[in-house]
Amino acid sequence: MTTTPDTADRDLTAEELAEIEKKYDEGAATREVGPKFGLFLRAVSLAFAMYHYLTAGFSLPPDHWHMGWHLSGLFILTYALFPAFKGKNAFALKTGPLRLGGVPYFDILLMILGVSAALYLGMAWRGIPLFGIEEQTFRMGNPNSYDMVFGIIIILLVLDIARRTLGWVLPGIICVFIAYALFGPIFPGILQHPGVKFRTFVSSMYFPQEGIFGVTLWVVSTIVFHFVLFGVIAQRTGLGQLFIDNASILAGRYTGGPAKVSVVSSAFFGTISGSSVANTVSTGALTIPNMKRLGYPGHFAGGVEAAASAGGQITPPIMGAAAFIMAEFLELPYTTIVIAAIFPAILHYVGVFTVVHLMARKLDLKGLSKEMLPKFKEVWATGWANLVPLVGLLVVLFSGYTPFMAAFCGISLSLVVGMSRIKEPLTLVYAALFAGFALWKFSNGGFDLTITSVLVIGAIIATFNPQDRIKLPQMAETMELGVKYALAVGAASAAVGIVVGVINTTGVGFRIGFMVTQGASSLADSIFTLTTFGNWALFAVEDLTLFISLVFIALACILMGAGIPTTALYIMLVSVAQPALAQLGVPPIASHMFVLYYGVVAEITPPVCTSAYAAAAIANSNPFRTGISAFTLGLGKVIAPMAFVYAPVLLFVSSTGFDLWEFTYTAITCIAGVVALSAAVVGYWLAPIRTFGRWLLAIAGLVFIAPTLQADLVALLIASPVLISQFSQIRRQGAAA
Repeated sequence: MTTTPDTADRDLTAEELAEIEKKYDEGAATREVGPKFGLFLRAVSLAFAMYHYLTAGFSLPPDHWHMGWHLSGLFILTYALFPAFKGKNAFALKTGPLRLGGVPYFDILLMILGVSAALYLGMAWRGIPLFGIEEQTFRMGNPNSYDMVFGIIIILLVLDIARRTLGWVLPGIICVFIAYALFGPIFPGILQHPGVKFRTFVSSMYFPQEGIFGVTLWVVSTIVFHFVLFGVIAQRTGLGQLFIDNASILAGRYTGGPAKVSVVSSAFFGTISGSSVANTVSTGALTIPNMKRLGYPGHFAGGVEAAASAGGQITPPIMGAAAFIMAEFLELPYTTIVIAAIFPAILHYVGVFTVVHLMARKLDLKGLSKEMLPKFKEVWATGWANLVPLVGLLVVLFSGYTPFMAAFCGISLSLVVGMSRIKEPLTLVYAALFAGFALWKFSNGGFDLTITSVLVIGAIIATFNPQDRIKLPQMAETMELGVKYALAVGAASAAVGIVVGVINTTGVGFRIGFMVTQGASSLADSIFTLTTFGNWALFAVEDLTLFISLVFIALACILMGAGIPTTALYIMLVSVAQPALAQLGVPPIASHMFVLYYGVVAEITPPVCTSAYAAAAIANSNPFRTGISAFTLGLGKVIAPMAFVYAPVLLFVSSTGFDLWEFTYTAITCIAGVVALSAAVVGYWLAPIRTFGRWLLAIAGLVFIAPTLQADLVALLIASPVLISQFSQIRRQGAAA
């Protein structure tokens, strides 16, 4: 679908928005199938969703079975819905003797092979004497013929489903890792290693604990899927609209109102969704046309929405899949990651909000009129019940229960909010079932009295929801949509498991990390020599080494982020960043958050920035120019992750400890740096800024990020000519008026 002038400044229909999302979110575009095969896929999707929902609340099966069932669903749905190659008519319904319900028999065969390989592990775990298969314990590192056949099949098919859902870039990089594992002796220098025998490699990639059945697939199948499902159901029941309406009430009336609504609503929406493209389409459908009506250029309007929506992956409490994987890598509770992400998320939105505000001041754009804003009483009179699921989820999560139990409670309360009404007694069965579950957990010691009371009262309150009830068929469609959203992240997690396995097997992360620090150290020595005057040195070698290492890693994140999902990018690069930065004394959570933040920045970095392209389709603007606008909007916070490394106190939970005064001072100076950089990007603060002044502000913004009083004084000194000029212009304008 392409937008036309008549669609550019109006509210797009749900069908048009769905087409935009399909076009720019590779995981959302699926092929049409025949009616009967479509019913089969719907049954598989609902069974897939219900399996994960029920196991989260009641009991998880052993890992090898649980991940096997998850992979089986991925293989069935991916091979049915994603064509082998994405040509012009690849997604259209095609029939013929070589197809079943529009799906080629070759894809059906791959589907069967994938399911067989995924479930073989569980079936042969305790051994199959009839076929001479020993228990898995005796086969570890010494796979039999069946293990080899199914192991090779699953490696190839996992790469294929990642290619079908996400494109060629990720599987291509994974193939490089595979080659490195198998052909270690031919690599030069420090990268050289003895090599991994093929049988050992297949065994490592196939058997649990590492490889495909490792931590990444476990996190996605056990936690991430449930939060994706919760976000989709919560949006369907009205929580997303409640966020957008309240953002309009909060920010719509002020200078550049619609653009600020875009930032605030994306921040709200990011709390329940980790998908940048989904965030862009959901909130941009309202905010982008409003921005254009107010006078914003189309490319800027789209860039604002894309830049704001990219923050969903680092916005607590429901972040992208990478955050859950981070918790497993660091062996920390997910709530710790949530707390650590608070200031990075705030910094992200402060950066975008500042650019939006300054651009509105520069263009003299006004806010929305009172008549265009939603009415506070009407919004909350109809939408208050939609907060119940989010509150229930957060209470359970921060009370120390597992993330999947919190997601189970959130999903259950969302179903009650959507489908139970006090005025329709038969529909109260949904509320009664969940209240019964909470009481049952209390009776066997699973829940304490406080949690049980909150959940039961929440279920009762939710039945008073004044909004129209959602019928069971409509909710089934919503759950089916949630499953489709989870296919791409599931395929990526399984494929990236191969990378994790190779890193653990070969130690390549430590090798490359050592290369990074050695290269940075050599360059630091050269710079140190140039900046040393007698006994006085401008920089210390250690400081230069750390800074250059951070720049190397940041550039790798941004460059590799072209075409690689944030989760996969995070997993691959943190394995390099963590060993390198650990040698330089950086706390683990700071290095992990550093990589994750730059992974989000890469989402809006041209030439590949899908959320910006989706926003461009809504804004009817040039996609590449929209991507440049989104990247420019993010420039103000590009160097912000450096602050997490230099001042881990900003993450609250760093091993270096937390000091309120240190945090407050460092946060203020960090925000000052972001504001200075944003003013430099826009060329406006209190008044227009000339080119030389913009350069001074940019340099001052960089220096502000360093968390020391000396650096802040130097930054103020650098920025002082601009500040004096700005105040002088304001005084002259006031005198003239």
